[in-house]
Amino acid sequence: MKQVLFATGNPTKAKRFTKGLLEHGIEVITLKEVGKKVDVEENGKNAIENALIKARAYSKVVNIPVFAMDDNLYLENVPDAFQPGMFVRRVNGKRLSDSEMIEHYTHLVKEFGTEGKLTCRWVYGMAVISNRKENTYTWSKEDFYMVDKPSNKIREGYPLDTISINKKLNKYFTDITPEDKEELQEDEKDVVEFIVKSL
Repeated sequence: MKQVLFATGNPTKAKRFTKGLLEHGIEVITLKEVGKKVDVEENGKNAIENALIKARAYSKVVNIPVFAMDDNLYLENVPDAFQPGMFVRRVNGKRLSDSEMIEHYTHLVKEFGTEGKLTCRWVYGMAVISNRKENTYTWSKEDFYMVDKPSNKIREGYPLDTISINKKLNKYFTDITPEDKEELQEDEKDVVEFIVKSL
């Protein structure tokens, strides 16, 4: 079976494409399994550049194909100066705590939103390196609302879920059940196909 390294330290993210790639006879290996740690300075200008930086760094230390991804957050009708982009937790050079993030983003909703809501979307970039050949791909998730009234639940490490509402279900992300997640499962076959073709 062909193997590919997913260059991410996030165990939840590492599972994201495992099932789809297994259907194509490709096993996803994680950083934990290869036992290598590489210091990567993600200083690209966008998600694609950061994905390439990560994939290049790891392709130097393993002998199998590598893929990496990154994401950017875009807020509709918000001036460029206030767009988080890649720096969702870092504002004016400061890394925000969960509570500071909730405060910062609810302030943006109040300032630039309409009726306490702001439309947002995640934009992803992926890079695959196989046989020294680089391929990149970008895609976007369904948009959602960020709101100025926080939910009464906070998921540690995911503060934006407290002020984000899924449009389809009209529920805070903190209230979404495992059953809801099944219903909302996004079709990422195009991403899996991209990885498969790039290997």
